Amino acid sequence: MEEDDVTIREQNFHSQVREYIVCFLLFAVLYIVSYCIISRYKRKSDDQEDEDAIVNRISMYLCTFTLAVSGGAVLLLPFSIISNEILLSLPKNYYIQWLNESLIHGLWNLVSLFSNLCLFVLMPFAYFFLESEGFAGSKKGIKARVLETFVMLFLLGLLILGIVWVASALIDDDGASMDSLYDLWEFYLPYLYSCISLMGGLLLLMCTPVGLSRMFTVMGQLLVKPTILEDLDEQIYCIHLQEEALQRRLNGATSNSYFHGNSQHLYKELDNIRNQLNKLERRKKASAWEKNLLYPIVMLILLTGTAISVLLVALNIVYLLVDETALPKGSSERDIGNASLSTFRVAQAVVEIILMFYLMVSSVVGFYSLRIFQDLTPRKDDTTMTTIIGCCVSILVLSSALPVMSRTLGITRFDLLGDFGRFNWLGNFYIVLSYNLLFAVVTTLCLVRKFTSAVREELLKALGLDKLNLSNSTTDSESGKHAANGHQKTL
Repeated sequence: MEEDDVTIREQNFHSQVREYIVCFLLFAVLYIVSYCIISRYKRKSDDQEDEDAIVNRISMYLCTFTLAVSGGAVLLLPFSIISNEILLSLPKNYYIQWLNESLIHGLWNLVSLFSNLCLFVLMPFAYFFLESEGFAGSKKGIKARVLETFVMLFLLGLLILGIVWVASALIDDDGASMDSLYDLWEFYLPYLYSCISLMGGLLLLMCTPVGLSRMFTVMGQLLVKPTILEDLDEQIYCIHLQEEALQRRLNGATSNSYFHGNSQHLYKELDNIRNQLNKLERRKKASAWEKNLLYPIVMLILLTGTAISVLLVALNIVYLLVDETALPKGSSERDIGNASLSTFRVAQAVVEIILMFYLMVSSVVGFYSLRIFQDLTPRKDDTTMTTIIGCCVSILVLSSALPVMSRTLGITRFDLLGDFGRFNWLGNFYIVLSYNLLFAVVTTLCLVRKFTSAVREELLKALGLDKLNLSNSTTDSESGKHAANGHQKTL
């Protein structure tokens, strides 16, 4: 009997060691990828080892850790769905023994823990550490800046805890709720993270429909459009003439001191013309399959993905009205690998995973397309650490809310694990139903507005109302720009 107990303890020990190794390897890969991404956009500083350089390096490491946690949050549901299907297909395979229920539940708990750590500790510390200079009268240095940072973190924590305490007391003022207000670990942090997740879900609700419509424009800029009834040689010739004319004006402006102040504007026009020339030459050099086949296929894939997403949300709305069990809920039972949650097994699981990644990319594109967040757009080799911190916090909020949004919208039926399923608002029928309705309606309106912008512009011109600026979208403003051959773009 004692030998059996020893054997069970050894098996549990080896299982835990394997889980730690797998988690470490997964996080190491995410950390390396995150470091490469941040290094690509971070502003290049001097190589001298001064105080500011050390502070920037520490803040960069913290941002890299946060971005790696964000990547882990994005991969949570896809990894869990694929693991469930693998365990169903190969239940007794020796080479996948490391892939078990304990590992998946542990990953969900670790991502939840690290998300709280990054959101409430590491990112505020990185920001205050960058902005700190030490208290007045104290000796300057790293220690003084660290001391000021911890004091600011302490005051910020008191402020947030006070706000949460007051909000909780106003919403639910019964005796049990008031007693739970004094429990920091079991009540404060889950409640606070639940509020953050709700804000992240609302942010996704605002960014994702915009990103779904914006994706068509982004892919249209990356791919080569078909050349239908266009003469690229004539456009390139006209661009060359404009470039030569601007070059002569620049030569005259530099020689004449009176027009020297106007040279900066001419340089910007010259850069724009050269960019147009590069795009036209790229379109001319592109192969026939790239111009006439790749672009329509990509546009069709985007349209199909968006249509499937809206259709799944519409079906989920019907399920919510018919069956109360369709509400997103958390699961504490370890039933992974026992039953498939997809009707068509692997095929449906792959479609769900693709839709999740598509929604995440669309939400990021929509986030940076909104005017209030355009200042956070990173630029290659020219992004400050403060902007990087803002980007990492925003992406962390979006990625942490992605599993919740995917389950709330009915993209997948996989139950939320760990602390992700403990959010209070997930059990509210009216909040979940309103969330689904808003997503379906706003996404449909954004797509209709996107694909009818050219027709709307032509109707306004035909009615003589184009001068009233009734349409102020980016696509509408682009339709009024002049093409490279000097003619105005029309429908």
